Amino acid sequence: MAGILSGLGESVPLPDLQAPAPEPASAPDARTPDASAIFASRGDEIAALNARISARNAAAGRERRKAISTSTKEYRYASYMEAWRRKVERIGNLNYPQEAKEKALFGSLILHVAVRADGSLEGVRVVRSSGHRVLDDAAVNIVRLAAPFAPFPDDIEAETDVLDITRVWQFQRNHRLGWND
Repeated sequence: MAGILSGLGESVPLPDLQAPAPEPASAPDARTPDASAIFASRGDEIAALNARISARNAAAGRERRKAISTSTKEYRYASYMEAWRRKVERIGNLNYPQEAKEKALFGSLILHVAVRADGSLEGVRVVRSSGHRVLDDAAVNIVRLAAPFAPFPDDIEAETDVLDITRVWQFQRNHRLGWND
């Protein structure tokens, strides 16, 4: 995808931040890494994505954008993101995809969400697929259903027009949306 979909369904062009898409998941074999290695690589991948987003924003003159993730330590941003996460998770669990339940699908994906200072959705896109289109589409739909979000507090709004949020989403076996931070 050349851009992200805006809250109104329009495509907003963005720089290419994606690494090549991984192959769909297959049956585990002796070469499959353990879960701790997978989770550690996700953290590294999100940190690298945030660094690329920040560098491209600065190069494009968009210094009033701030890339955040679960590794963000600044209290004001971490606090906003935690409130955002709670809302999205609540909406996600109320709107868990029926097809995923019926087919017993589960998996994780990385999603990039851009939120404007007024809480409106600038855009959302799948950065790394779960390998199941129904889960990827559901994550995007859940963000749209949860929007608008809370406006930025004054201390964030004073220096930031858009928050670029990158998260690992997990559609779990128990038909719940969760996070693996």
